[in-house]
Amino acid sequence: MTQQNRERNPTKPDLILMVTLLITAPVSGCVMLDEGSPDNLHDGEIVIVTYDVLALSDDMISEFEKASGLNVTILKLDDAGSILDYLLQNRGNTNVDLAIGLDNTYLQTAIEFDLLEEVDLDKSAMYAPGSSQGRNAMDPLGPYDGPLAVPYDMGYICLNYDTEAVDGENLSVPSTLEDLTGPEWRGKVALPSPVSSSPGRGFMLASLDYFDWQSDDGLEFSSWWSDMIANDVVITSGWTEAYETHYTGGYGEWTEGYIGDAHITVSYCHSPGVESYYNGNWTRSATLDIPKTSLFQVEYAAAVSGGNSLYAQEFIEYLVSPEVNSMMPYENLMYSVLSGLDLPEEDGYRSNSQIPSDPASIPMEDIDDHMEAWLDRWNSAVTSGG
Repeated sequence: MTQQNRERNPTKPDLILMVTLLITAPVSGCVMLDEGSPDNLHDGEIVIVTYDVLALSDDMISEFEKASGLNVTILKLDDAGSILDYLLQNRGNTNVDLAIGLDNTYLQTAIEFDLLEEVDLDKSAMYAPGSSQGRNAMDPLGPYDGPLAVPYDMGYICLNYDTEAVDGENLSVPSTLEDLTGPEWRGKVALPSPVSSSPGRGFMLASLDYFDWQSDDGLEFSSWWSDMIANDVVITSGWTEAYETHYTGGYGEWTEGYIGDAHITVSYCHSPGVESYYNGNWTRSATLDIPKTSLFQVEYAAAVSGGNSLYAQEFIEYLVSPEVNSMMPYENLMYSVLSGLDLPEEDGYRSNSQIPSDPASIPMEDIDDHMEAWLDRWNSAVTSGG
């Protein structure tokens, strides 16, 4: 891919091809449903395409099946990009009813290509205006408040650092992104690729806002990523590899294949709280709150165009019900979208989590309009020095 310095105005078929190629590699190893009779959809079965969303546990699915009388079939793909890719490749296939896991960096594209259907659901319980601080500052309806998708969890994507290694003596806590291009950080930062990772995509977008994405040249953005490559940054295919294999501040040291060569990585601003919760109120991981380097992420459930939207709506209502959605911090390690609910206080979950003071902000429509050019620019910077 070549760097784009101007907007394109392609036709919709061209856009479908570009989005499929840019967002992720073609989906492999997933179940491709037959394009036969749609009767299977309307005979007591709901088919859900998703990634490995932890909240969709066997118990959660069983409870829904008991309450609704529907049978649930789940197609698990790699990540949010794979979900969008699957929906694009299977347009018109009415055998999928519900998509769970598209976030606000992918949703607008799904909307633009008419991949989703409207659902009639009351979302008033999701946000009540209040304090500008803490959990009440997080509006799950902020990025999108239309009928084509319903938020079910949220959180801020941001940099995490290992406080035992970044202790002010061996390594100083960075105060700018430019600090990470210095010699003391050579080979000590792991960042997931925005092409194949939702957190990686979120951080790339944040870095665009950090370097003023509305500027015409984008040279500072490209130069920073080129400088990071020159400084031996570790680029991984996804969050799991960056966090579990390379990051020294998390639980990765207990996983197979652990390398532990990076003291900074991309995760969530509440990831240190998760670490603390599972470690008996102890963590050495902390949020790196540099202005304009975090991005608010909302994940959605959406009825798929051509599927059974009534079945989809029934499952969405269950997913955002108080008894299910209040468990998101435990079951999916993300914030609930319901107003008045915060992270749990026990074992330092909430106290070790942070709301960033000055997050990046790029409207969903602009993400959709410019993502191809931004990914091209990122790819050029990391493969050929910008």
